[in-house]
Amino acid sequence: MSGREQRICRRKIRLDKTKGEKKMAKQRVAVLTVLSALLLFSFAAFAQEEPAWKHGEVSVQGTGFFTKDSNGNGISQHATDTGGVLIGYRYHFDRWLAAEANYGYDRNAQQNFTSGGPFNVQANVHQATAALVVTLPGSYRVNPYVLAGAGALVFDPTNNAGQSVPGALRQAEAAFVYGGGADFTLVKHVALRAEYRGFVYNRPDFQLAALNSNVTAHTAQPSAGLVFRF
Repeated sequence: MSGREQRICRRKIRLDKTKGEKKMAKQRVAVLTVLSALLLFSFAAFAQEEPAWKHGEVSVQGTGFFTKDSNGNGISQHATDTGGVLIGYRYHFDRWLAAEANYGYDRNAQQNFTSGGPFNVQANVHQATAALVVTLPGSYRVNPYVLAGAGALVFDPTNNAGQSVPGALRQAEAAFVYGGGADFTLVKHVALRAEYRGFVYNRPDFQLAALNSNVTAHTAQPSAGLVFRF
């Protein structure tokens, strides 16, 4: 092989090597671009999954108030079904755990059937409770949860004519509250809440011995309303 042919061959080898290096560089750039895109997509998806309400929220709900009938000490007791309102504040410590405080209002009639005759007491029912809330796995749009806590139900006779008993007084009963529900995000700072709460407490007697049945009552409180996040 002549000197000229050798030079041409070496030049061709260098060109092939340069082309190979450029091709490998392009492949590395393509791989890095794909990895970067996947990483950015993962961050964006994670950010989207993070709830926008990590700090606090206020809720306003319409409620039902349904108390199970009971019998004790020869007294049959029935409370009329009714509806009311529930207002609450919930603070989220993190993604999973929160604490809340709630105030609720309802009005019903406590109907007591005794050997001495029927005694009906219409009363305003005030509820004040605090609870811990655990958020269950869900999605950005749907956030289910369960709760448990304690508080008090205050039964305050209205003293309306024909709907009270002489001597009936206001009475507060300690209550255990449990329940669960789900928040459905409508827009960034507003959600729809569907919820169930159960109350376990001593049946009120309005401080009248004749109405003391000494039984434990259970009230179911389904509700729905709006949540405002901030």
